[in-house]
Amino acid sequence: MRYTLLGGTGLNVSRIAFGTGQFSTDRGVFDERDAVRAVHRARELGVNFFDTAQVYGAGYAERVLGAALRDELRRDRDSLVIAAKGGLTAGPGRLRDSRRAWLRQDAESALRALGVDHLDIYQVHWPDPAAPAEDTAEVLQELVDEGKVRYVGVSDHGAEELAALDTLRPLDTVQSPYHLFRRGIEEALLPYARARGIGVLVHSPLASGLFTGRITADTVFAPGDWRAHSPAFHGEALRRNLALVGRLAELAGAGGLTVGQLAIAWVLAQPGVHAAVVGAHHLHNVDSCLAAAEAHLTAEDLAAVERIAADAVPVGGAAPETVA
Repeated sequence: MRYTLLGGTGLNVSRIAFGTGQFSTDRGVFDERDAVRAVHRARELGVNFFDTAQVYGAGYAERVLGAALRDELRRDRDSLVIAAKGGLTAGPGRLRDSRRAWLRQDAESALRALGVDHLDIYQVHWPDPAAPAEDTAEVLQELVDEGKVRYVGVSDHGAEELAALDTLRPLDTVQSPYHLFRRGIEEALLPYARARGIGVLVHSPLASGLFTGRITADTVFAPGDWRAHSPAFHGEALRRNLALVGRLAELAGAGGLTVGQLAIAWVLAQPGVHAAVVGAHHLHNVDSCLAAAEAHLTAEDLAAVERIAADAVPVGGAAPETVA
């Protein structure tokens, strides 16, 4: 496993952060024992960075992660970097709520669920236009002053939203969706973060399944899955992107990689990206995903990837309001 300093935080983190978004029965069939084994395997392979959120099963993912890491958290808390997120209500619609009371409640709930006395990183999960930025900045600073949080950041914010909060309380990290078929952060957010020394995590490097090899033109998504209503996962747009995935798979195979490993390695090769958040709750996926951190893409590889991806139909993602 490769490691890097996360922006200006001083935290030395694995370049792949283990994501826990799938640690919830509302994401489909779920076996808690498999999840715990996956966390343990990630630790064996050198992962020291874990990302979770209150909204993942209303704290369930945090409890599973805390249980999986319990012994190590008690024995050597500083060996692990735990990033949590708050600011979404867990329920129908999962509405945004970044008011002072809710952000504090989510942070304190995470501490209890994980069984720790501080979070290494606490992130505002989604921007909330109804919450005054000044209040959000103040409660984040209060949590740091109280020793409950070491560093603060945001997740799924645009460049303008990031800058607006950063001017009130300097942010330490930002987490954004980023993959070969979704390049929006390259325009303003990544340059801003690089200029300010903000640590950058990217999530969804596998394009919500497109780079796993498991989605075909005949795939039928469950009614509650946001992809069931996304134009990018149907018809000509999907067929076009799957053809490109096939070409990327050929390129990856020539270098001894899977297309998923290539996709993860590509995001890690981008200037300003410190870590990629990758979720896996089955053992057979863990080794494959984490191996991407060891992959080295040459300039020729990167140029070839760019040529193929240039013809992609952009692929977005889910928003809280679109998740059942």
